[in-house]
Amino acid sequence: MRVLVVEDEQPSAESLSRDLRRYGHHASAVSSGRCALREYRSADLVLMRLELPDMDGAEVIRRIRSSCDTPIISLTYSGEPANRVRGLQAGSDDCLTQPCGFPELLARIEAVMRRVRPWQPVSRAIVRGGLRIDAAMRQVTVDGVPVELTRKEFDLLHYLASRPRLVIPRRQLMAEVWETPMTHLTGMQASRTIDTHVSSLRAKLGSSDWILTVRGVGFRIGDGGRLVADG
Repeated sequence: MRVLVVEDEQPSAESLSRDLRRYGHHASAVSSGRCALREYRSADLVLMRLELPDMDGAEVIRRIRSSCDTPIISLTYSGEPANRVRGLQAGSDDCLTQPCGFPELLARIEAVMRRVRPWQPVSRAIVRGGLRIDAAMRQVTVDGVPVELTRKEFDLLHYLASRPRLVIPRRQLMAEVWETPMTHLTGMQASRTIDTHVSSLRAKLGSSDWILTVRGVGFRIGDGGRLVADG
């Protein structure tokens, strides 16, 4: 997902962009409202600081909202409730008081994206080398040989395969595939659930290289140990 960070404090912008990239997103940063108005059309989500040096962040949000429905999360360094209300009334989908922990921001991003762009499996088949995933028939084959999967195994595999260039965090997998927020589970419970399904999928697909672990982040689809061009 392409995220535009609008933040005039360079250390904060760099830190936030780095964390977003670590979780598989494509993040770019601008430091003013005028730059944001030039760049927002290329973003899937905008993180907008309300306190900007050249323009009122709420006014920037109103201008963006007048031309498109790109999801916006406003960020404010003021603890005043009126400032958060101002961001929401301008058209942002959520407003978060800074500083806050990155896990909370990530959870807010996931919640906003679920509301505005809920995930639905596409009907066409996904083909990745010898792996074929037919969403309409809920069938999986490897080199033409059918692979019997449970419902959640199929959902997990399809979710990863439909995002071939992204590393998907465990939190996102629990929210999207299991429809269970991480706040409802301990970290150990969530990890055990996901790891069990990943282990089973690897065994059934015949290679651990079909689902790759990115330590400390999450999982991404692999190539089964073969050279595959991402499409």
